[in-house]
Amino acid sequence: MTLFAISYLAGVLTILSPCILPILPFVFSRAGQPFSRSGLPMLLGMALTFTAVASLAAIGGSWAVQANEIGRSIALALLALFGVALVSERAAAFFSRPIVALGERLAGNGEAQASSIGGSLLLGIATGLLWAPCAGPILGLVLTGAALHGATAETALLLAAYAAGAATSLALALRAGGEVVAALKRSLGLGERIRQGVGVAVLASVLAIGFGLDSGFLTRLSFAGTVGVEQSLLDGFGAHARENGRLRTAENAATPYRSNLPDHGAAPGFEGATGWFNSGPLTAEQLHGKVVLVNFWTYSCINCIRTLPYVRAWAEKYKDQGLVVVGVHTPEFAFEKKVENIRQAISRFGLVHPVAVDNDFRIWRAFRNSYWPALYLVDAQGHIRYSQFGEGAEARSERVIQDLLAEAAGHRSAGEKPAELKAPGAQAPADLANIRSGEAYLGYLKAAGFASPEGVAEDRPQDYSVRKLRLNQWGLSGNWTVGGESAGVERAGGGIAYRFSARDLHLVVGPGRGGKPVRFKVTIDGLAPGADHGADIDDEGNGTVSETRLYQLVRQAGEVRERLFEIRFLDPGAEAYAFTFG
Repeated sequence: MTLFAISYLAGVLTILSPCILPILPFVFSRAGQPFSRSGLPMLLGMALTFTAVASLAAIGGSWAVQANEIGRSIALALLALFGVALVSERAAAFFSRPIVALGERLAGNGEAQASSIGGSLLLGIATGLLWAPCAGPILGLVLTGAALHGATAETALLLAAYAAGAATSLALALRAGGEVVAALKRSLGLGERIRQGVGVAVLASVLAIGFGLDSGFLTRLSFAGTVGVEQSLLDGFGAHARENGRLRTAENAATPYRSNLPDHGAAPGFEGATGWFNSGPLTAEQLHGKVVLVNFWTYSCINCIRTLPYVRAWAEKYKDQGLVVVGVHTPEFAFEKKVENIRQAISRFGLVHPVAVDNDFRIWRAFRNSYWPALYLVDAQGHIRYSQFGEGAEARSERVIQDLLAEAAGHRSAGEKPAELKAPGAQAPADLANIRSGEAYLGYLKAAGFASPEGVAEDRPQDYSVRKLRLNQWGLSGNWTVGGESAGVERAGGGIAYRFSARDLHLVVGPGRGGKPVRFKVTIDGLAPGADHGADIDDEGNGTVSETRLYQLVRQAGEVRERLFEIRFLDPGAEAYAFTFG
């Protein structure tokens, strides 16, 4: 029940996201009309459509992704016609000739015309198809859980709760908007201008969505605003009630000093691990009286990689004060289940703290976790007192470590300086101010932004080509086989092009089933990268794929701007999984 409440509240907070701005004109276009026949059907259609589309996304499959893209295109065309009809009565009359009833309902011309329930519902359906970019961490939690454990009726209900929350806040905005519009009509007689102004706003919104501003610039604006609020909701409501496998609660644990951190219940143990590095299996008895930092990560995840320097530094700085760091490596891709790959990653990142191998997701499920990375801090009595999902809030996390160590010792010590970091290459903090590109998967199950004109041929070789790309579009050239998780180059000379905007570009790629190293060459805007080369290539763009991992291929040394990245594989066999940015 708690998660349903969180989902609803997160939906209410959606209206605070700047990326909701392109949708508001569609909502206000129904202001001033009877709410029961206009606003309510529109909001109902929007919520039901979003729930249906998001539920399909949870089930997965390329067909659902393609259906969603087609739906967005149809919605944009429909809303563009709606906007033009609002701006121009002549245009409204022209468009209404072939579909008079639909045109009149959507344009809403004339004070005497009765509000149309069908037209409002149709507008809500179109708006619902455009709403996905505003979904935040709560939606990510629901969809990730569905992907790991299968889509269920509970998934659909959680999505519906999220949609209902957003519809509630938009209904309040519509109510207020209607009163404002009515007042202007009465006092200034600007009804016609208001209608035209709404039409212009609708057309501007269609352009913003069509050019990707809703998921690019506006989404970046919303990241700092609502993610923090939703994180607070998760922190406040996400009590971790556990029934089995708990760390033992210490007897007579009361101390003179007690932190005011909330208690989220007893923490699970690590009995589900399929193996361990840097330690034997850790038990509740061994961790008795220790403060434990649990870090869920996977070695090709860029967000996890950028968190590791902090985890490494905390493990070293606070080990003599009673902190035990336990990494839990839970794989995202199949290749991350290979024990030797994990061993190499632990060595490459210089990790000396214990790492549990969670290939069966048993520890992940015991913690009810849904994120890479995720930090949980367990006090000396075996209770979860703090969690942090994703990158960020490192200073806050370190203060909590200090607080729990002070609580275990029974007294506060003098203020500690932050731990010193060593963050080379891809481990360096992201340049969040300049990121306009997000993670992109190359396997057809999660692929988005694919722009090769041939379309995807699933699980069979096909020749591909690349034409002109827009921002955040990518394409293949040469002969490739696109599988569910990755794309494999079949012949030498095959390449990938990606138009991106970020300081860093990374590619998760491996040598394929044969394991033979694959040479490659990178260009940026058609030239050798020079000073903009990443840590895994030279300034001429040359590199070699020798193991399956994340490779840093671009780090812009000067002004960060939109660039065309291209990689050409000089040997066959490479398997490319995902692009990430920093």
